[in-house]
Amino acid sequence: VQLVESGGGLVHDGGSLRLSCVASGLPFENYAVGWFRQAPGKAREAVSCISTMDDTTYYADSTKGRFTIYTDKAKNTVYLQLNRLGPEDTAVYSCAADTRTVVWGSVECSEKGYDYWGRGTQVTVFS
Repeated sequence: VQLVESGGGLVHDGGSLRLSCVASGLPFENYAVGWFRQAPGKAREAVSCISTMDDTTYYADSTKGRFTIYTDKAKNTVYLQLNRLGPEDTAVYSCAADTRTVVWGSVECSEKGYDYWGRGTQVTVFS
């Protein structure tokens, strides 16, 4: 199983980016994929997660209304659209898969359950 992120970069305050996470060796069904981020000197935190079963989503309070997570099952890819970025969003963003079977209508977004991780992509927001 391999997860590869892309799409990070340097963006001005208020700008947008779209992150991609391509999963290989793992059919897109019945598990969760999440995006997590870690800023320098801070603990890793959950950003958003999605169930590949029914597209149930979870968003951290700090990202609601600004970030959107969605899948393209034909491409085995999960995207994270980042809008209205601010300097507080600067971090390494990593995607991860929780291969425990998901429950219809719910998605876990605690990193403890996520067993496969990508290497991450850097997002830097400057003002």
